[in-house]
Amino acid sequence: MEFLEEIQKRRTFGIISHPDAGKTTLTEKLLLYGGAIQEAGAVKSNKIKKGATSDFMEIERQRGISVATSVLAFNYQNKKINILDTPGHKDFAEDTFRTLTAVDSVIVVIDVSKGVEEQTEKLVEVCRMRKIPMIVFINKLDREGKDAFDLLDDLEIKLGLKLSPLSFPIGMGYNFKGIYNLWEKNIKIFESSNKQKIANASEYNTLENNVLKKTIGNTALLELKESLELVSGVYPKFSKKEYLSGDLQPVFFGSALNNFGVQELLDCFIEIAPSPLPKITDKRLIHPEEKDFSGFVFKIHANMDPNHRDRLAFVKIVSGEFKRNTPYFHVRHKKKLKFSSPNAFFAEKKKVVDISYPGDIVGLHDTGNFKIGDTLTSGEEIQYKGIPNFSPEHFRFVNNADPMKAKQLVKGINQLMDEGVAQLFTLNLNGRKVIGTVGILQFEVIQYRLEHEYGAKCRFENLNVYKACWISVIDEENKNYQEFLKVKKKFLASDKKGQLIYLADSAFSIQMAQQKYPEINFHFTSEF
Repeated sequence: MEFLEEIQKRRTFGIISHPDAGKTTLTEKLLLYGGAIQEAGAVKSNKIKKGATSDFMEIERQRGISVATSVLAFNYQNKKINILDTPGHKDFAEDTFRTLTAVDSVIVVIDVSKGVEEQTEKLVEVCRMRKIPMIVFINKLDREGKDAFDLLDDLEIKLGLKLSPLSFPIGMGYNFKGIYNLWEKNIKIFESSNKQKIANASEYNTLENNVLKKTIGNTALLELKESLELVSGVYPKFSKKEYLSGDLQPVFFGSALNNFGVQELLDCFIEIAPSPLPKITDKRLIHPEEKDFSGFVFKIHANMDPNHRDRLAFVKIVSGEFKRNTPYFHVRHKKKLKFSSPNAFFAEKKKVVDISYPGDIVGLHDTGNFKIGDTLTSGEEIQYKGIPNFSPEHFRFVNNADPMKAKQLVKGINQLMDEGVAQLFTLNLNGRKVIGTVGILQFEVIQYRLEHEYGAKCRFENLNVYKACWISVIDEENKNYQEFLKVKKKFLASDKKGQLIYLADSAFSIQMAQQKYPEINFHFTSEF
């Protein structure tokens, strides 16, 4: 019975948005309200003053952006909450897409002045495809921006969402005074402007209150009443069933930096968000309540602690209990592995846990056994699906800039590639190494991390490649396939798994190859 109770307590979700919408600040404030931290790291104008708790890599502190998904866990109102704070920048989208395989629900953060942005559209599209329950948080209401109803229209039209507002702002920008909570039917007006700690709020359970009228003014109160009437007339009533099936998205308004609306979001979230959900494998659907353990690696991070050169595999537990010092079956290697110090996370702070349950994320110290997408089980031979490598869009030759550090460079590149930050290809013709990334900023991160974590220096050299396609064919002896290998010799490479890759120089080349060699399959993700 305790096992089932533990599953019901878990809430594992990701926070996604366009860069700069306030995702990391919202994460901080959720931790603040959850009592996990006493004071938030102030993130101001892209210069991190104290260093946000969830941005623990040095390069993140310098740039003021998240470049890696970080995992944070805390307890709130008898629920165990696991947050995955993802990078918003499109150059790190691959990490975010993979993280979405490990979450059971999502909070989408929208900037009040910018509305829906390109990266948000892509991420929401993935969530809709996978039917992931979404809550929308419209942030930065203390700044001048679009009207609340214009923003809601924007969300419906651009993201194709069916919205149900569960909170509504009293004023916007300079006139922003507080939040009306439609979920609990009350108003909170904040008195203090302390952004680092939780401010005291005056709470009113009815709109017909003279003190409230005096506090916010008669005009603001009348506007609020009109807006609430419009909301109840135009938008559908919240339905938990529709939300959980991904067909309805509740909306909250607030300002994470000023602590407005965060508690309303958190209190509602723990009530409506799903506990761990079943996941699909190549053989069957696995339910969290099953007694046998199973889970999958969705992220690998080298050098979480540069002093110890440790490498951690992040495992999402899908079913059963994960126990310390118990042997588990590594499906790809077909061998049993035992873990003496599985970690639970609080950003870069880690603690050893004896037992973890479905929904939890555990970090396993790895000496090179794991790759992204690997499955661990109690013994069953299954493989979790939906964790692909995407075809890179930017390619560069990698050259050693310090011949004395050749070993360190090889080790560093191999470890960083295992993390999935980029992909390494070896040209079949001359053995030259090519790094492919989804975004151009990744090259800067790789260069920085090689130097600061491995003591190796590299130089990149441009390579004119449009797209990498994985190649598969039913009959390798096929005459046409053999001709393709000869004709495209200088464009062929192998990835880290030894799979054949075609590095096409243009969209036209791919089109022509597909027409000329119909028996060859060209894949744009490596999960086939």
